Formats: sequence, C-alpha cells, structure tokens
Amino acid sequence: MKTNHYFRVEHDSMGEVSVPNHAYWGASTARAISNFPVSNLRFSRPFIRALALIKLAAATVNRDNGKLQGDLAKAIIQAAGEVAEGKFDQHFVVDIFQTGSGTSTNMNANEVIAVRSREHLGKSKITGIGLVHPNDHVNYGQSSNDVIPTAMHVAALAELKAKLLPALDQLSVSLGKKVRQFRRVIKTGRTHLQDATPITLGQEFSGYKAQVDAARKAIKIAGDRLSYVALGGTAVGTGINTDAGFAADTLAVLSQHLGFIVKESRNHFAAQATIDDVVAVSATLKSLAVSLTKIGNDLRWMASGPRAGLAELALPDLQPGSSIMPGKVNPVALESLLMVCARVVGNDATIAMAGASGNFELNVMLPVSAHALLESIEILASSVKNLSEKCIDGLSATKTGPAQVARSLALCTALAPHVGYDKAAKIAKEAQATGDTILAVALRHTDLGEARLKVLLDPFAMIRPAKVKNRK
Repeated sequence: MKTNHYFRVEHDSMGEVSVPNHAYWGASTARAISNFPVSNLRFSRPFIRALALIKLAAATVNRDNGKLQGDLAKAIIQAAGEVAEGKFDQHFVVDIFQTGSGTSTNMNANEVIAVRSREHLGKSKITGIGLVHPNDHVNYGQSSNDVIPTAMHVAALAELKAKLLPALDQLSVSLGKKVRQFRRVIKTGRTHLQDATPITLGQEFSGYKAQVDAARKAIKIAGDRLSYVALGGTAVGTGINTDAGFAADTLAVLSQHLGFIVKESRNHFAAQATIDDVVAVSATLKSLAVSLTKIGNDLRWMASGPRAGLAELALPDLQPGSSIMPGKVNPVALESLLMVCARVVGNDATIAMAGASGNFELNVMLPVSAHALLESIEILASSVKNLSEKCIDGLSATKTGPAQVARSLALCTALAPHVGYDKAAKIAKEAQATGDTILAVALRHTDLGEARLKVLLDPFAMIRPAKVKNRK
C-alpha cells in the first residue's frame, strides 16, 4: 500500500483513493466525504453505538458459527466495542444527506472497525486490508439495507427507554404535586379566551398531567414496535448471503448488550421497504409536542405580567430577561420548550415524507429519518426534564386568580337554573356595565335573598356537578 507522510492509498472496487494517515476510515468513506459535502450534520452518539453493537454481535455469532477465525473475530469484537463506547466518534464523518440506504455510514463503521482490528492484531492500520476486510469480515452476513434500519430502531428504542420515558415520568410526578398543592386555589376558567365558570388551579393542572400520561402511554406502545428489526433480510428481505438463524442469534447477543430484547421482524420485506414503525413513533412524539405546546402556552399566559398580565402564576426567576429593561424576567424555560416542540413537529413532517418515499424493496430516506427521530427524542427528553426542574417544581400560585373570581361575570351561570337564562344574562350585562358584582346585581333583581345567593354563587360549589339526592 502506497503511503507518504500525510496520506495513504486505500483500494475499493472502484480503484485507489487517498486517505489521511490519521483516519480510521477507508476508501468508501473517503468517497462519501467527497460525494456528500452537504451539511455539518452527522449521526449522533446513540446511532453510532447501536451500529457498533450490531457489528459486535454479528462478529460474535460469526465466530461461534466458524465463519470468522478466533483471533480475527476477537479483534473485530474488541474494535466494535471501542466504537460502541465512543472512542472513535470523530472518525464517523459521513454527512446525514447521503445515499438513502445509509450504505456510506455502514461502510464508515465497517472500515473504522476493520482498521482498528488490524491494530489489535499487531498490524499497522495502513497495511493488511486482506487481513481484516471491511466487507468480507466486519460486514459478514449483513447488508446496509438491514443493518441501518436495525440501528435506527435500536438507537431510538434505547433513547426512549433511557431518556424520554423517564423524563415524562418525572414530569408527571411534578404535575401531580401541583395538582395536590393547588387543589383549593380557585380561579376563573376561560373558554374562547373569555371568562368562564370557576375552576381550581389543581383541576387545570390535572388536565396537564392527563395529557402527559396519555402521551407517555402512546409513546411506550408505539415504541414497542421498534423492538422488531430488519436484521436478517440483507439486500431485499430474502436473506441472501446470510445463514438461517444468523439474525436470531445475533439479536440475542445484541439484546444482552442493550439490556432489552430486540427480535427479528415478522416480515423482512415490510421491515426494509417501509419505515412505518418509525413513522408511528414519530407521530406520538409530535402528539407529545402538541400537548406540551398547549401546556407551555397556558403557563406563559397565566404567568404573564407581573402587573399588566394575568399574573395567576409566579414562575421561578431563571435569568435577567432584557438587555435594556432592568428587572424584567421572562419565561425562558417555556420559550425553550416551545421551540423544541416546533422542531419536533418539523421532524415529524420530514419522517412522514420519508416514510412515503420507499420504492419497491427499500426505503431510501433512512439516514435523514434516523437523524430526525433521534433528534426529536433527545431534545424532547432534555426539554421535558428541564420543564420539570426549571419550571413546574418551582412555580407558585398568586392571589390574583382567587381575587378575580368574586368579580367574574360567569358566576351568573349558577343562577340560570333558578331565575332563567335570559334574566341571568341581564344580571351579567348590568354587572358588566356598572362594575358591580353578580351578587350585588342579583340582590336588586331577584327575591332569592342574600343567604341563598351566597350559597348559589359560592365558586367552590361550581367546580363539580351537583349531587343528586336519592340517586340510584
């Protein structure tokens, strides 16, 4: 192999390619670097880890089946383990916007592992390509077309289990504490952004908790679909150039390293021709983002002010809010959350379009789908955790909400069953025109009496349906 001080010459099926001497990649990766100078986006740590663990598990099974010699398999297993640990992340250099199957990244992994394996065997990384070949040895029994979608599923499922689902559990607990803390904090409900009948702040927060719990359940159910993976289908789903049982054995080894079970797809043709499972998971992430947007905006409005807004909530002060207005503090944690939610909705649109772009036996938008899915999981997990710790846990109720209830025009709703809708409406309109309370106007225009009116207009009597006597 020709070398100089700065470059070495690697070979692939298309000929010679110059590769920097410091690089652990080879000819295929070098071509991809040249062919895809599109962005600065690269595969993230979770994806590289998943890909390397697949290579490690495959080499283990190929060793046990006699397909790879002991020392060679040992070197590949060791090298793949180092890649999984993140020791060679800087050598994963292929742009996300590459070949639609992710072949360039699969070969990037094969070459890094092969080069590192040569070092473990006592060979220089610039010699001995035949000794450890990226295709013949590291990629044995595999294809980019089944490895890349498998890595996408594995990485996403691992991130859901390790980060997003626990973050949602934490948020649910935080919201649950506020439900209890605010159970007797009365406030004016709002519909159409207009005053409505009373509600407790605790009831309002119970709605937020229910949204989060439902989203978590949906994500868990959809995420379970990711446990079925494409490995074993090789090129088009038929399993050519692999052995019966290879995928099942490899996935058993992989499951041991992951700490959760992944299984061979029930239908390899669907597993490689579509990303329907990824589309389904992304849809639940979008649903969560929509729920969090609603919650975030509600909290921002309730904390607006402190003097010219609703000012029903006080958020934790996190940082000065203005470079020009001293003392101003903004709801920055919520603003961060809302930007994350917008990004997740955009990522879902990317994944949906990618999911519709499969042709015959292969979806050809795997890299961008994997990137979008993993980014959504990562930023949602971080933002949800941040929401709990920087916002929900430290927020408090002010006296504004309860103080406004006594002057709410919507209190007249409780009078309608006793004086009729039209008369109740007149009472509300007069109260609005004069600035008087509903109680004061009702005293002038009804014969219910002050004691009875105070019972009917008690806001805490309005926060749940009336009890019916002798109901069976």
